[in-house]
Amino acid sequence: MTSDMTTDTGQEAADSARHTSTVLLQRVEDRLRSLLAGERDVWAGVEERAAVPIDALSELIASGGKRIRPAFCIAGYLAAGGDPDDPGIVAAGAALEMLHLSALVHDDVLDDSSQRRGLPTVHTKYTALHDSRGWQGEPRRYGEGVAILVGDLALVYSGELMSEAPASAVPEWNKLRSEVMIGQYMDVHAAAEFSVDPRLSRLIAKIKSGRYTIHRPLVVGANAAGRNDLAPAFEEYGEAVGEAFQLRDDLLDAFGDSADTGKPTGLDFTQHKMTLLLGWAMQRDERIHSLITEPGHTPDEVRRRLVDTGVPADVEKHIDGLVERGCKAIADAPVDQVWRNELTAMARRVAYRNA
Repeated sequence: MTSDMTTDTGQEAADSARHTSTVLLQRVEDRLRSLLAGERDVWAGVEERAAVPIDALSELIASGGKRIRPAFCIAGYLAAGGDPDDPGIVAAGAALEMLHLSALVHDDVLDDSSQRRGLPTVHTKYTALHDSRGWQGEPRRYGEGVAILVGDLALVYSGELMSEAPASAVPEWNKLRSEVMIGQYMDVHAAAEFSVDPRLSRLIAKIKSGRYTIHRPLVVGANAAGRNDLAPAFEEYGEAVGEAFQLRDDLLDAFGDSADTGKPTGLDFTQHKMTLLLGWAMQRDERIHSLITEPGHTPDEVRRRLVDTGVPADVEKHIDGLVERGCKAIADAPVDQVWRNELTAMARRVAYRNA
């Protein structure tokens, strides 16, 4: 009887934790939408065309997304014992998602991606609009200019939102913002150089994705709750699980279905992204370099060659090891067992993309 009661109590605690997280995530969603709706009302009252950048951000919010960064921020906050009724954590979560919108819009320009979440990317949409209207200047330059400004506007809004969060969260937020920009630069540079350097590929994955997606949002949440002592455990967990998340993205780009991912597959090939997947494969088969860089080759040729090297299977094993490392880090963290269990489940969801 005691064992059954303990199990029931544990399940109730887990259900309660997930419910609280879900409620806070919905508040983040509401905060994002209300901010943009309010801004649209202001600018449309000045001039209807001035609301175009805000509409572009609203469309991105409405198109979906996994909200991974606010989810980990909220998890870090609740695991640290934060008060779920404090509106500051909602502002912090909304700031992280708005920053992510900024990065997505700019990333699509950098990658020359035509789709995001199943819809035309901002620069693609406004390039086509310019062309269809016969406006002055170059359609592509106009479309990319609009996208840069839309991304910048999201960056401004993210700062406004974070100003409403607890001050203790701001130093980590500042690290996160600068880090993702440096990581983006390194990604662009590595694509241009396109030399085999798995060490650099892992560093880029860590800075651009791992810390930005999981590690720093967790610490932002914990610091907002006044628990900076959790930073070491969250760093070990976040960097491992964040790298696993990025490696899963690399595999999905190479072998996934655009109907599932909402964006074109094979972009890493066409944009010469030096991912760890490609770096390892090119170490084993020099021919892959020319398959990607020389004209006349198809993504299917590259995929077949990648499979022949055995690297995709090795990447899967590496993901397994990273998830195990992250789960071990959180198993020793000074938080309630319910949050150790929840963060373990979250690690598996982001690494394997299962529900």
